Amino acid sequence: MKKKVAKFSILPILSGAIFFSFSTKEAANLEGYATSSLEPLEYTVPNTEDMPEEILEDVKATPKLGKSYVGFKEALGFKESRGNYKTINQYGYMGKYQFGKGTLKLIGVYDTQLFLDSPELQEAAFYANASRNKWILKRDIKRFVGKRINGILITESGILAAAHLAGPGSVKKYLRSWGANAFSDAFGTTIGYYMKKFSGYDTSFVQPERKAKAIVAIS
Repeated sequence: MKKKVAKFSILPILSGAIFFSFSTKEAANLEGYATSSLEPLEYTVPNTEDMPEEILEDVKATPKLGKSYVGFKEALGFKESRGNYKTINQYGYMGKYQFGKGTLKLIGVYDTQLFLDSPELQEAAFYANASRNKWILKRDIKRFVGKRINGILITESGILAAAHLAGPGSVKKYLRSWGANAFSDAFGTTIGYYMKKFSGYDTSFVQPERKAKAIVAIS
């Protein structure tokens, strides 16, 4: 993510002998998260005939998923890097979801080159980070979801997206000050913007876990 504060976690892509394991108590059941029948995101532009080529490329790359967990993580990944697993920004944030080294260490990832080379590990890192942030923010989620701050409806997915941008501590301060204690990253992106942009996704798939780790096992 493009920020000064660390961020992150899995709907991993299974291929060959690669599989994922979680630090949570129950293995994830992915059967209910097929994407073939999901509705398009609301911001998908239907008419592309008269668009300039550079805008048309953005439209083609925009994830056309619904409000599921898959839609949530893909929309966030597109906002962070246009879904590029290999990218590193000018501040050193890496991969599809733009993780900083400090955040990666918190979820058990120490080899940054391995991280950049492994889409599976990046997906695992996204889930693990979201899981950890959800555990840290569980009281705030319970207290503030459904309320409005600065005109923005607070949702669980908005909170998790904002935590990915700014870290869970900054989100706590924002919520508990009712928006008075704000944060913006190096590019001027605010907590409020992420809470609004990523509002209303179903993130119940993410289970809160205090010591969530990103694990990719090869058998």
